[in-house]
Amino acid sequence: MKEEPLSPEKILNLDNQAKELGMGGKLSPERDEISYKKRMQQRKDIQAERLQIRKAKKGLLIVFTGNGKGKTTAALGMALRTVGHGYKVAIIQFIKGRWTTGEEKALQNLSPYISWHSLGEGFTWETQDRIKDEKLVQEAWQLAKKYIEDESYKLIILDEINIATKLGYIASEEIINFLKSLTDRKNHVVLTGRGASDSIVNYADLVTEMNLIRHPFKEQGIKAQKCVEF
Repeated sequence: MKEEPLSPEKILNLDNQAKELGMGGKLSPERDEISYKKRMQQRKDIQAERLQIRKAKKGLLIVFTGNGKGKTTAALGMALRTVGHGYKVAIIQFIKGRWTTGEEKALQNLSPYISWHSLGEGFTWETQDRIKDEKLVQEAWQLAKKYIEDESYKLIILDEINIATKLGYIASEEIINFLKSLTDRKNHVVLTGRGASDSIVNYADLVTEMNLIRHPFKEQGIKAQKCVEF
């Protein structure tokens, strides 16, 4: 029997019910534990239904952007999770210099399933060579495409590629069109870097923006340190 398509109205209705019932704890208005338990049971039942009707799986495009710290860190957390499940991960770093970071050492020592490529030569004020910078970005992109097309890799992280698009070294539309050309893609692709374009954000399946509130470099004049920045 053919399964009926999922109703967007049903999803929205359940989501709204879950929001109305809330997270519980001392945020709930009940003064007695019996009423509180009843509310949380309703929340549990709705949550079970929300999970049950969401059956689809697909290769996701995930974006970590914004001016705050944590974009690459979030992506590498996904890498750790992926190798923990026994899958292969490719990490291609755009723009960033070829210094060895703590994350690279740890992940490569942890698992043979990590393929790590640092293909940039540093920030624009360090390289001072737009022609070479663009050439390196294009080389990194060609390598990235090969990994994305390789079904044995579950996760491909394109670190700082959003910066490369912002600088004009690769067009967002080129990235989007390439991903659209791959039918039934099963692996997940992560794009990091501040300044993700509107077209990338609108096309992506999951977008998280890291907002800067305080930073020791700006407020206190503290330089980049091991374990925090690299």
